[in-house]
Amino acid sequence: MIRELISFYRPSYPKALVYMLQSTEYRIKPYLYWYWHTNNFSQVEHRRSLDYTGPAKLLLAALYAGMTLQFVAAALVIILSGGNHWAYGVALALVTPVLWAHIIALPMFAGHLILIVPRQRKLIQASKKIFAEHPGIKIAVAGSYGKTSMKELLLTVLSEGKTVAATPANKNVSVSHAYFAAKLTGKEDIVVIEYGEGKPGDVTRFAKITHPTHAVVTGIAPAHLDQYKTLDDAATDIFSVGNYVESDRLYVNDESPLAQPYISKKAQRYSHAGALGWKVTNVSVELTGMHFTLTKGSKKLALHTALVGRHHLGPLSLAAALAHEFGLTDEQIKAGIAKTAPYEHRMQPYPLADAWIIDDTYNGNIEGVRAGTALLHELSAKRKIYVTPGLVDQGMEGRHVHQEMGKLIAASKPDVVVLMKNSATNDIKAGLETAGYGGGLVVQDDPLDFYRNLPSFVAAGDVVLMQNDWTDNYL
Repeated sequence: MIRELISFYRPSYPKALVYMLQSTEYRIKPYLYWYWHTNNFSQVEHRRSLDYTGPAKLLLAALYAGMTLQFVAAALVIILSGGNHWAYGVALALVTPVLWAHIIALPMFAGHLILIVPRQRKLIQASKKIFAEHPGIKIAVAGSYGKTSMKELLLTVLSEGKTVAATPANKNVSVSHAYFAAKLTGKEDIVVIEYGEGKPGDVTRFAKITHPTHAVVTGIAPAHLDQYKTLDDAATDIFSVGNYVESDRLYVNDESPLAQPYISKKAQRYSHAGALGWKVTNVSVELTGMHFTLTKGSKKLALHTALVGRHHLGPLSLAAALAHEFGLTDEQIKAGIAKTAPYEHRMQPYPLADAWIIDDTYNGNIEGVRAGTALLHELSAKRKIYVTPGLVDQGMEGRHVHQEMGKLIAASKPDVVVLMKNSATNDIKAGLETAGYGGGLVVQDDPLDFYRNLPSFVAAGDVVLMQNDWTDNYL
């Protein structure tokens, strides 16, 4: 308790505040939530450290100056009053850290409203005209998970025979779409736009601005339920993209159980069995990639990808089928599929000390866990190890989802499960126990220490699946 109180008055306290602002992308609500759920500010910078950008330096200077002046003012109240008002001076000093934690947020809020919002609105309005007038095929990619991977697959495969542009990285909100639109030449054959839903109405708004001709829904899972409140709210918003394309130009992941009630009769489904009439056969899964065959009537495509896991077969099949529909040759499709590879921190295998690590730490959801644990179960290894902190943004579904996660982990039969100690740990353990898991269980207090010492934790022949990661603002 004393150590936690002292952390408010340490010289590093202002730096912790700026780090928290920076880590929450200067969004006031998540910053304040993190602030009021933090006990010890000396431990805030744990997984990463402050990036000394121009705004960060300015905020840091303002905090040090403002807090110093307030401490001086507190001392002057005591001194100039001859000690008569010492209580006021002490109170002023005591509230300084909390007061300035909120004062520093005010310019962020005001600056966002006065400077950033009007400029963004202007850019977004301009992008609406650019997208509407663009003559190319425009493919929207929406869903609770797998959006970036699907977008990258389409970009990689279709680029073998067409001029394709796609939104970069995970830049998937309206202002990002606007910056992307400004760079389009109008000569692209195909434009792929990722939709990053976060609150009710997002997908509808994105569709009205970007005017898609085709749309892919990658699946539904509990995510962003702090904003959507219910899974139905999220699913309804995601599937609203179907209102802006022809009914047979909506492609939906048929392996998403939670998506089933929302799929229209005319929507086209894709899965590990195939897509758009193409059937998947002869599947071979290894840590270095997969071989499989696509057949449709008399046509046959023998394909290879560096992607790992049967959950990729559906998206790969859809990418190949659309490529054929858009006029790519068989050889172009084969070459495009051959170039597909794991996106960073998404089922990305790499060797470590004669073991194999599968890095799937970018974002997490229950369907990703389902896919990852299925892959772990299928692979051969001397020892299988599963590592996770759990999932974030699960809202009221958190307990149920994490217990289900424990059951899925147990079903993959790992020799060792490593959990990072946090608010989700006990629920995952409950799921493991319910499923009768009998392997080793390790609960780590310090995730960074575990990851730093991973080479000494693994042995030759091990396969380690690491799913999801929690940033410092998750507790």
